[in-house]
Amino acid sequence: MQTTTSTFPDWHGTTILAVRKNGRTVIAGDGQVSMGPTIVKGAARKVRVLAGGRVLAGFAGATADAFTLIERLEAKLEQYPDQLARACVDLAKDWRTDRYLRRLEAMLLVADEASIFTVTGVGDVLEPEHGVAAVGSGGNFALSAARALIDHTELDAEQVARKAMAIAADICVYTNGNLTVETLG
Repeated sequence: MQTTTSTFPDWHGTTILAVRKNGRTVIAGDGQVSMGPTIVKGAARKVRVLAGGRVLAGFAGATADAFTLIERLEAKLEQYPDQLARACVDLAKDWRTDRYLRRLEAMLLVADEASIFTVTGVGDVLEPEHGVAAVGSGGNFALSAARALIDHTELDAEQVARKAMAIAADICVYTNGNLTVETLG
């Protein structure tokens, strides 16, 4: 029997996928939010455009926590314009060391035209090797599908993201086909 110390409901449901191919970067996110076995919202927007349209961010986890992190990331991007890696590392450092921030339960996928980063509360700032990254309940399904599609089809970045998200939605009960898709490049 699994025990938990959390007093919060068992919220699940997000798949966020970033794909970079042929000079285009896409982040796609599904719209499902679930509490236990119940879908409480099907059209949540979990992908945002930041830094005057130069950066995309998608989030998985607690929504208020993710919004707090995105606000902090925007401040870092103002502090370090056009330096996405530095802004992400600085955010991850703050997230890991700040007493308030380290309680936040979310993950971010952040991208500009040249880079994709997964940013976590344990201090990770990871850049994928194959131009594809994913987080959330259906993240591994979307990641696997996108990796299979990216080099073995003529699909562009957005088409890869949409097809991979559809595959994830067919497999993961916490992922739906109501997508938000943002593109750079």
